[in-house]
Amino acid sequence: MTTTGSAQRVPMALTRKTIASQVLLTGWRRHRDGVSHTVSADWPKEHGFYTSHHEHYHPLLLTETIRQALALLSHTAFDIPLDHRLGWESFDASLIPTALRTDSTRSLIRLTITHTEVSRRRFGSARLAAQVVATRNGEPLGISRIRYTAHPPAIYDRLRGDHADARAATARALPPSPALDPSVRGEQTSLEHATLSPLGESNRWKLRVNVANRTFFDHAHDHIPGLVFLEAAAQATHAMSGARHTLPTNFDAEFVRYVELDAPCWLEATPLQRRAPGIVSTRLTGRQNDSEVFSIRVTASEYN
Repeated sequence: MTTTGSAQRVPMALTRKTIASQVLLTGWRRHRDGVSHTVSADWPKEHGFYTSHHEHYHPLLLTETIRQALALLSHTAFDIPLDHRLGWESFDASLIPTALRTDSTRSLIRLTITHTEVSRRRFGSARLAAQVVATRNGEPLGISRIRYTAHPPAIYDRLRGDHADARAATARALPPSPALDPSVRGEQTSLEHATLSPLGESNRWKLRVNVANRTFFDHAHDHIPGLVFLEAAAQATHAMSGARHTLPTNFDAEFVRYVELDAPCWLEATPLQRRAPGIVSTRLTGRQNDSEVFSIRVTASEYN
């Protein structure tokens, strides 16, 4: 696709991040078709979370890159004000494992993002859908599809009620519960990033949330971010696998309700399926206050 004009810089505020070291984007361009954009990013050579997967980047680094890119485009390409609250309804992604291998070279990421829906609603809300094709250093990295919303403060406050204030909600967050034993969660998951608490069963856990974790919570949130659920699905797959290392390659997620910080969230995984030698999958479902809040199918590769 043909781009127009020179690449534009990315102000940190438009990525919805408040810690400069967590910002991944470096520039963006419009395409002449009016619906597509290219967003560029640099991936860090070392990171406490995103480079923890034994010579591979964590696949959720691509997810976070996409999240920042969609926030950027919502404000620049679609004129959604900064005070609107963004939220994902669904997310799926397929990645190429070999493209995630870490090395000493710089990782130049290019996202070609095509919005297939931008629906404006009454009182300022919007619903958007996007398809993403990602490359790393010019080679295919993965594809993704996302559906997300943007709500102005008045509507968001009505939707969230007593939980709308992010600082107050963060202050009410439950303390982190005990983490899985290191022998179960594996060396690729540090205590800081552990998202599963044991319940004495091999496929059921309590969601473990640590609002002091600056990868997941670089600012106050009024609810638990979707990245935490995706990581919980990855960790559940690893725990059930028993392999020394696992690398998620596919996610298919539905985010049904906001998940509150001040109430426990219970997780249950379906029996692990082995689709091929070294390829496993499961579906993780989250429930809170007797309602399903999310469902994520994850496929991962096992390796030593």
